[in-house]
Order: sequence, then C-alpha cells, then structure tokens
Amino acid sequence: MRGQSAAVETLVRALSSGRVHHAYRFEGPPGVGKELCAFRLAAALVCESGGAGCGECSACRRAVTLSEEEPRVPLHPDVVLVGRGVYRSVTGQNEASGIGIDQIRRVVQPRIGYTPHEGRALVFVVRDADELTVQAANALLKTLEEPPRLTHFVLITSRPHRLLDTIRSRTLPIRFGTLSDEVLGALLAERGVPLDVLPFAEGSMEFALERGTEESRAERDEFVQGAEAALAAPDFSVALKFTESQKGERAELKRRLSFFAHHLATCARARASAKAPLEAERWAIRHGLVLETIDDIEKNVQPALALEAMLLKMRDR
Repeated sequence: MRGQSAAVETLVRALSSGRVHHAYRFEGPPGVGKELCAFRLAAALVCESGGAGCGECSACRRAVTLSEEEPRVPLHPDVVLVGRGVYRSVTGQNEASGIGIDQIRRVVQPRIGYTPHEGRALVFVVRDADELTVQAANALLKTLEEPPRLTHFVLITSRPHRLLDTIRSRTLPIRFGTLSDEVLGALLAERGVPLDVLPFAEGSMEFALERGTEESRAERDEFVQGAEAALAAPDFSVALKFTESQKGERAELKRRLSFFAHHLATCARARASAKAPLEAERWAIRHGLVLETIDDIEKNVQPALALEAMLLKMRDR
C-alpha cells in the first residue's frame, strides 16, 4: 500500500493489538487504494500466521485473488465480496439501481449463520457500499449491530454521505486521501502510462488510467480547441454553438473544464516566462473564470448557462 500511511498504520495497530473493529467504513476518493486495502485487511484476518498477515501463505494469497470465472469473487471461502452485479450470473438480478436486498438475503445472511470455514475469521467486503438500496441497507443493519464472533465487515465508499445515517453510525471510518503526484507518477511509470496525465488525475489512480487513454486525450484536445475557437470568433454565435454541443452529465462538463483550466494555466506560465506580463495576466484571469464556472456548476447552476456566461466574460478579457 503506497500513499495511505495513516490508514495502514491504524489498521496495523488494530491487528497487532487484536482489537480489530467488527465493521469498518473505508471512505475517500475513488482510485486511491481503498479496495486494495480492504482485501489486504481481509488477508491479514484469515492469515494462517496471524498478526498483520504474512502475505505469503495460501490463505493470504487466496484472500486477494479473484476467481477467473463468474462470479469474480475471492478464492478464500471466508472472504465474501458484495457489490452491484457481482452475483448476476448466480441470482439473475441485473441490479442496475444498486446492491439489492436479494444479494443481502442470498449471499450475506445465510453465510452469517456459519462459523468461518478455516477458523480464523469471516470477512465481508462491500464494494461501493453507497449503492446499497434502502431495503438492502436496512436488511444489513441488524448484522452490523450484533455480528457473530469472528465476523468483520469492510464497507468501501467514495460517497459516504449517500449511506444511511444508521449504517454510518454502526461503522468505524478509516479515511483515505488523494495520492501525491510522486506516488501516482511511480504507479503510472510501472504501467507505462505517460506522466502528462498527472494534472488531470485529481490524486486518483483510477482517474489517471481513465484519462490517460487516447479517447480521453482526444476529448481534452477537442474541448480546448472548441473553446479557443469560440473565444477567437468575430461574433458570439460560435460560442453558442459550442455551448450547445456540450451536452451530457454535469460531472462530464466539470471534467472538461478542468482540462481547459490546466491548458490556460500552462499558457499563462509560458507567457510569464516569455516576459509578456499583460498576456500572462489575461490567461490567468481566464483560468480564474474557469475555476469560478466549475464552482458554479457544483452549486447547481445550469451547466449550459454557466458555460455560456464563462465564454461571454472571457471574450471581454
């Protein structure tokens, strides 16, 4: 585990003292190691050697290895993965709306009634726990309140505010932060991914890999070129057409604007290095306007109107 020393130290202390909580909530941004850490904790709990886990015994290896066939779940019988669509081939349920009650009733509750197969511990890892439907979350509550001996839960979430208050109150939070550029850079280098994606990664390995694809690079270039054309056009009609072309999710526009902000910041630095202070200031002001627009969209301003207003202001700068 790299870049999450505080979380790891907390868990190692709990394992070393034999005081592992029965229900943890691993929360933090996506792509920063929460699920990896959850499976490493599960491995330590079922490890044949005890303690903080050896990482080498059969139990440790099986706890972190998923089966090749569906459902893709850990090979160790005492490490149970719960998540939307994980058991689609077994239950026949698509679970498009989240982790349904059927999964809790057919996967979690029957298993709770038995002791661990190999005697050390029984660990449930709930992937994207904020996707639990209300019915599924309520069905899980009693088990979280009074779990059998040697039974542990790890709920993983990037959106803890979407969990029921009753679920949050019965789980102990372990917080994971964004990864530093140094850690991300090392991880990307190991995978042969160009490091120019770092400014768009937001401290997340998931985002870095997603935004390092050729498709994502093309999307960045297309948005930046479209915005620049809208600003350079003699009238505002080009800007209006560009705004109309930016349909989609609010989050998608925020991501594209973050690409544009990085581009403007790079331009401002280049002008400053070339000793062109007025030009540098102009690009810096535009950069600030993009950040304001992202903030407006986060505050629920209609995305198309926010983008249109931003371009209008920029044309006056």
